[in-house]
Amino acid sequence: MTGSVMKTSWSHCLYWVVLLILHTTVSTLERFEVLGPADPVVAVAGEDVVLPCYLKPSISAVDLHIEWFRIQTEDPLVHLYQDHEDRNENQIPSYRGRTSLFPEELRNGNTSLKVKNVRGSDNGQYKCLVQSAEWYDDSSINVHVKAIGTQPVISIEGYKKGGISLVCESKGWYPQPQVVWMDSEGHNLPAGHTERHTDSMDLFTVRRRVIVQETETNRFTCRVRQQKINEMKETITDVPGEMFHRAHPWKVAFAVFFSLGVPAIIILAVLIPRYMKQQREKGLLTERLSVENMCRRAELLKAQRYAVDVTLDPDTANPWLILSKDKKQVREGDTGQDLPNNPERFKQRISVLGKEGFSSGRRYWEVQVGDKTQWTLGVVRESINRMGYFPLNPSGGLWALSLWNGNEYEALTDPPVSLHLSVKPRKVGVFVDYEEGEVSFYSVEDKSHIYTFTGYKFTEKLYPYFWPGFCYQSENSAPLIISPVSDTD
Repeated sequence: MTGSVMKTSWSHCLYWVVLLILHTTVSTLERFEVLGPADPVVAVAGEDVVLPCYLKPSISAVDLHIEWFRIQTEDPLVHLYQDHEDRNENQIPSYRGRTSLFPEELRNGNTSLKVKNVRGSDNGQYKCLVQSAEWYDDSSINVHVKAIGTQPVISIEGYKKGGISLVCESKGWYPQPQVVWMDSEGHNLPAGHTERHTDSMDLFTVRRRVIVQETETNRFTCRVRQQKINEMKETITDVPGEMFHRAHPWKVAFAVFFSLGVPAIIILAVLIPRYMKQQREKGLLTERLSVENMCRRAELLKAQRYAVDVTLDPDTANPWLILSKDKKQVREGDTGQDLPNNPERFKQRISVLGKEGFSSGRRYWEVQVGDKTQWTLGVVRESINRMGYFPLNPSGGLWALSLWNGNEYEALTDPPVSLHLSVKPRKVGVFVDYEEGEVSFYSVEDKSHIYTFTGYKFTEKLYPYFWPGFCYQSENSAPLIISPVSDTD
């Protein structure tokens, strides 16, 4: 009897062992990894590129669901393969007719994507997701679009502010390059704001003006450089000296007087009073500017009396942002975090809000920006679109100041207003007067006024707004830091 029971138990045990082995084997066969490249894929604008993606083990993907999509975009779908065919009805419009898999390679587990005629907007992070009935996996791929623009073209616009106005233009760059004007010795010249726009391929055209004075050589250089892709082009121009004489009529007057044999005393009698008048006018202008600066400094001191303690709200932070433990610093990370999908969180804009909002009174806070090359600071209304993109202007619910490319400051009005700042702000003060409908920005270190939004009527709660810029630029990896306000006397 005992032997029979033992025999039955062993048979029962063996049955479950075999069943477990079979189940484990099936589960293992159903599982796979999706592998992509460790390094970014460099894509040349105008050419085709392949985004590598493979299954491990290299099982057939013919019967699987394959989806390529963009990260951090409102409409993410790039390419969809489902039920043995491409299903791209909801594809991002800019990819229409430009994407394809490799049908003959699907049996080998190759789920790579080919993108034709690369354009600037293709730059960014992608995901390759492969799914079966019981399992799925994905892999991220970074795409860096590269486009080398045209040789800079220099044009002479004419006389302006006592000098000669030159404009330099170059087309077809990605990422956006910097434009620098230099004299014959290679020294940088103070120049105007860099104008930029994109063409049908989403590539950048850049244009920058400079007003030059006469030198020994009258030779000037426009250099267009994209440091990230290590490309540079430059053009040299020689301005005829006669043009500068026309720009300075008094030089021509001297020449005419002397050629006619007019005595020097008469020349001085004519020109010196005019010169003295100009100097007096300049002195009045300097005095007026000095008074205005004093008023602006007084404005800042008054604003600082309304200083508040601002901390960052982690519930609103985009998953790509990294906040310090004390919630006073923010920067963009290298990867997205797995955070709760709450409705307060920004899904597309890589932004974060201050913890406390306000619907009355005056508020002031300061943010250390240091040597960062990109940032946006200001306030937003409570109902700002956090699920997708919103216009970067007051009509979209944002009153902000922005920096691009290290020295291009803009007040985000509609259209944006370019700001030419003589001193790079390292700490920015933000002042809001809710009842007056004003948002002001100050450079704290030199106590100068930068810009004020005026004439608005606030009807919702406002929150401090922060965008630390993209971290792929190494010079912009430092965080934005909310600083304590010390000058309140």
